[in-house]
Formats: sequence, structure tokens, C-alpha cells
Amino acid sequence: MTAPPASVVAVHRSGSHSFSKFAEDAVTLVPGIGVQGDAHSGTTVQHRSRVARDPSQPNLRQVHLLHAELFDELMEAGFPVWPGELGENLTTRGVDLLALATGTRLHLGESAVVEVTGLRNPCSQIDKFQRGLTAAVLDRDAAGNLVRKAGVMAVVLAGGQVRPGDVIRIEAPAGPLRALEPV
Repeated sequence: MTAPPASVVAVHRSGSHSFSKFAEDAVTLVPGIGVQGDAHSGTTVQHRSRVARDPSQPNLRQVHLLHAELFDELMEAGFPVWPGELGENLTTRGVDLLALATGTRLHLGESAVVEVTGLRNPCSQIDKFQRGLTAAVLDRDAAGNLVRKAGVMAVVLAGGQVRPGDVIRIEAPAGPLRALEPV
């Protein structure tokens, strides 16, 4: 039996700098900007901590993608967390987001394309949402290196609407592969 194709499970946005985002029937991705109507969209950084450091930095965090498998894992560990509550724009299933290389392109829906820029670095807001949750979205690999499981960040290359149920097509970057690092 073959595995179902990688797909979008849910889409979210929030016009305010809230921690969680709200479920939508569809979101519109805008090239070079992000999710239309989302507080984190823009050509330059929009996350408050990054704006405070240097508001002219390019926004490498236009779209936050998080794998539904993490929610399954968190639920099993006793953390009732649902898609959108960790602030992601797109919840996916069937794609190992954390194993993607920097520069991987994800084709979403009929026309949207995002390019993965790096890992989301879990912040203190996660523990404010649920005590102990930060530790649950961090791990160590066999070599003792820190593993950040809170999803990946991307920029929008081609716009379009993205809906739950949309298939995700993965396009590996050309040249040598670079492992994801926090952005």
C-alpha cells in the first residue's frame, strides 16, 4: 500500500501579532510578501524581536509550516495542541519538513510555491502557551545535537491560494544540499 501524498491539512493567519493563528478556508500567498492579511507578512522582518534588532533585515519567515505529525506526538505526550495554535500558517502531513534542505521548493495548490529558508527556533512564548511545551518541541539526536521540531520557515516565490487538502509537491534544490538552520 502506498502512502498518501504530502498535503496541506489546515491553513491559518492572524492580522495581529498573536501567538496562535486562526483557521481559514483558504489563504492567499503573495510573492515576496507572505500570507495576505497575516501580521508576519512583508519584505522585511515582522517578528517583533527581530524588528527590535534590525527592522531592515529581509523577511526569511514569511510563511511558517508545521507538520501535523508533531501535533500527534504532542497529544500523545499529554499536550493538547491543535493546528494553528503554535502560530503556523500551513499545517502539513506526509512531508518530513525538518529533513528538507535549505532552498527546497514546495509547490502548493494550483500555483503557489514557497522556498524553505530554515528552521523555526522555538521561543519562550511556547511555554507561556502551555507550560513544558518548549521542551516537548526540542529534542537531541544520536550525536547530542539540538533538534528543533517547531516547523520550518519559507518565503513565497509564486503566489496563489492554498487550501486544506491541497497536494504538496517537493522540489529539491540544485547543487549541494545544505541542512536547515534556524532563521
